Amino acid sequence: MGNEIRILICDDHAVVRQGIRDFLEEQLDMQVLAEASDGWIAQTLIAEHRPDVAILDIRMPKASGIEVATWVREQGLPVRVLVLTSYDDEPYIAAAVQAGANGYILKDAQADQIVSAVRAVAAGQLAMKSEIAHKLMSHLSSAAVPPEMVETLTERELEVLDMVASGATNRSIGRTLKISERTVQGHIANIFGKLQVASRTEAVTKALRQGLIHLPGATE
Repeated sequence: MGNEIRILICDDHAVVRQGIRDFLEEQLDMQVLAEASDGWIAQTLIAEHRPDVAILDIRMPKASGIEVATWVREQGLPVRVLVLTSYDDEPYIAAAVQAGANGYILKDAQADQIVSAVRAVAAGQLAMKSEIAHKLMSHLSSAAVPPEMVETLTERELEVLDMVASGATNRSIGRTLKISERTVQGHIANIFGKLQVASRTEAVTKALRQGLIHLPGATE
């Protein structure tokens, strides 16, 4: 199939990788390209295969999932990162998002929730259950970060950014606001410029830190 979501799985436990592979490959729109048992292997395979989505555990040998996510961002690779981990501590969540992760989901999630998260991340949405989103918001609001000067966002740009934070696609934002998808893209480009960021994840993270938006929940 030409429109399959191409996936790389990185976890240092073979049984975990096999379990994830099994239910992902049951999906007609997904293909698991490769597996990695540590962060260095993950980087090599990501560079080689350029998957649509890299599923990364946080704590791995040689390089953590956060380090791999940071590397993906710094290399400018068109690879979306979904963190799949047992850790729901606020610092881990914040570090993953700030490293460029597009989603954060726990290993005790149901298989269909992980499948939905992969699809959401592949579509450019933020994939994060509401309790994880609230922990992220709590961490960012309590962190002693001095306010940065950012160019003021318009009311419409804040409206668009708020919908981006909830995981909405450009198409659904356009439908809700009764504007074209091209206009939505223009608003998002303006938001990126004003916040001095390069991705939806960075925009949401910075806006949360600045108190510009509040994250009510996210993609299930």
